[in-house]
Amino acid sequence: MKLHDKGVYLVNGQLCDTAPVSQEEARKGTIAYGILKAHNTVPDMANLRLKFDSMTSHDITYVGIIQTARASGMDKFPLPYVMTNCHNTLCAVGGTINEDDHQFALSAAHKYGGIYVPPSMAVIHSYNREMMSGCGRMILGSDSHTRYGALGTMAVGEGGGELAKQLVGRTYDMAYPGVVAVYLTGKPNPGVGPQDVALALVGATYANGYVKNKVMEFVGPGVAGLSADFRNGIDVMTTETTCWSSIWQTDEVTREYFDIHGRPEAYKPLAPADVAYYDGCIELDLSTVECMIALPMHPSYAYPIRELKANAKEILHEIETRANQQLNGKVKMDLVSKVAADGSIRVDQGVVAGCSGGTFENVCAVAQILKGKNCGDGVFRISVYPDSMPTYLELVKNGAVADIVSAGGIFRECFCGPCFGAGDTPANGEFSIRHTTRNFPNREGSKPGEGQISAVALMDARSIAATAANGGVLTAASEILDEPLPTPAYHFDQEIYRKRVYNGWGKAEPDYALKFGPNIKDWPEQPALSEDLLLKISSYITDPVTTTDELIPSGETSSYRSNPLRLAEFTLSRKDPAYAGRAKAVKALDDARKAGSLPAEVQAVYDALAAAGVTADGKAANIGSAIFANKPGDGSAREQAASCQRVLGGAANFACEYATKRYRSNCINWGMLPFLVENPEVLQLDGYVFVPGVRKALLEAADTMTGYVVSPDGTVSPLTLRLGALTDDERQILADGCLINYYKNN
Repeated sequence: MKLHDKGVYLVNGQLCDTAPVSQEEARKGTIAYGILKAHNTVPDMANLRLKFDSMTSHDITYVGIIQTARASGMDKFPLPYVMTNCHNTLCAVGGTINEDDHQFALSAAHKYGGIYVPPSMAVIHSYNREMMSGCGRMILGSDSHTRYGALGTMAVGEGGGELAKQLVGRTYDMAYPGVVAVYLTGKPNPGVGPQDVALALVGATYANGYVKNKVMEFVGPGVAGLSADFRNGIDVMTTETTCWSSIWQTDEVTREYFDIHGRPEAYKPLAPADVAYYDGCIELDLSTVECMIALPMHPSYAYPIRELKANAKEILHEIETRANQQLNGKVKMDLVSKVAADGSIRVDQGVVAGCSGGTFENVCAVAQILKGKNCGDGVFRISVYPDSMPTYLELVKNGAVADIVSAGGIFRECFCGPCFGAGDTPANGEFSIRHTTRNFPNREGSKPGEGQISAVALMDARSIAATAANGGVLTAASEILDEPLPTPAYHFDQEIYRKRVYNGWGKAEPDYALKFGPNIKDWPEQPALSEDLLLKISSYITDPVTTTDELIPSGETSSYRSNPLRLAEFTLSRKDPAYAGRAKAVKALDDARKAGSLPAEVQAVYDALAAAGVTADGKAANIGSAIFANKPGDGSAREQAASCQRVLGGAANFACEYATKRYRSNCINWGMLPFLVENPEVLQLDGYVFVPGVRKALLEAADTMTGYVVSPDGTVSPLTLRLGALTDDERQILADGCLINYYKNN
């Protein structure tokens, strides 16, 4: 794999350093440019104002989005909005509250004209691939893996605030992104699947930020040799590179996909112009990709399985050491013990599931490898989750389900749970291999704070099946396959959806009553930004990267995401369990200030500032909590990673950089200032930062502003703060205190 260190031209399908037209003109030749231009509502292509063709959310996010849009004046859905029920499907935690959310969504689909996909019917991204994608379209989703580029659809995963903007007729605003070509050649070798290619790409691009917040555009002769399912499997994992979106050239394979799914009108050819300029290029010969494994605790920790097996103890010791440093001594991960006396690596569990693993071709491959085999009656077990009921029906008809079950595998429902710790949680100390999207800390459901830990590695379904056929001994599919596996024919039965999915698009029923369960609560009111701001650092995180799973854990907390106050109690509960208590104590300080009494602790801060020559009216300045993290927000699009801080009184984040645009957008939409700092060592846990004139500096688009750090010992030192690029609307949202306030005021 080659990553070019500068931009490239694609001239008549060939990579070149020069072209017969200007770079500015050639930029217009990418597929991405044409789609973005078609969805931009203003002539200025440097500063996009996008409207999408459709949107999608699942049952962890849609309640909050609809509640935000309702509070902002929405009376009907102005575009098709798909609400799936694939995350809190099991209704296993909190009594009735998960199914209450589902009934809320069905009532909202009636009232506002939405599309409701019942539980166990399809995972979010599979339904949108099957029913909503289309060449040249754009889809916005409140799940980070909203990626349908392999079907010619630019899709973006964002926090709920961005979806609420679309629901009230506003636009998605951003500067024109860079576009990076992924130039594919060759064909995958037998046993190599889409997850292997994806992990190789993630491993090559995540740490260096090569495609961060950019569009990955897949082109080149290698695309033609990949099936639609194979392309989808690579595409959905582009999220883990931190790119903004993705798009692929389309061809007869794409046309056939839409024909099979009864939507031939959704196809049109997409390809770069004769001359196109890309801001970077990844050249990848697919024949060089090996069967891969991404070790704990990130998809970018990718190794060829061959290399891991040859150096098992050394690599696993390195990985467990890094993991244990990240776990801060709460519990100890032990991977070296998985190496048996004969040098083989023993695995306890295999899972193939969701939008990345549960596709038709992947499950067929698992069935073909396991047919006639025996997974054994030891510790190892394997579970398979199909991605949709149409897929499941076809797998029943062609015998794949029978082959998997007959080999000792477990076949389950259409459910995203294994991706975030709500299904097949391993036992303490176990090693699980999964064809799912992520292996972040605790993503599989363990609780280090309670002495639990298990290790998850990502692999392709083919190698997981090979491991299962070998009784749980780690085995690459390439070790057992000399020829490519045949792919059975696929027949899509749309009647399954016609009979069960409620499609109310264009048929809003304004008098239809929303159905509220007792756990569904309105967003609490948030204060506007005061002229000056006093912040107390309530969590100080020194990890290189902080994931959204660490900011607000997944798993059992998902059931409370329709209740902002209850969910907020879980904020940082696995990374910094004392945070919620500290943040609530800061909120109590501000409540006292608003009641007319300045607490002694706060008065001492202002006394220290006065002694240093900084004057302020302490009774007029909001007091808020803040966190520092080096690089927060990697992973999920869930807005609760920010809103939970805000509900607890959070007013800002301090960071050296933000891992993703979507987390930074979530902070902005919830009225939390996304500060950037270059010398974070001056910040301290329980220390204060006073930012005078912050509202004026924000609204006047000042490049920098000066804050004053007040240490617990009373020492005062200046701190240069930046907010980075913000649109005028984003500045006003921050000034108003949150997106809901912004719409009330504007």
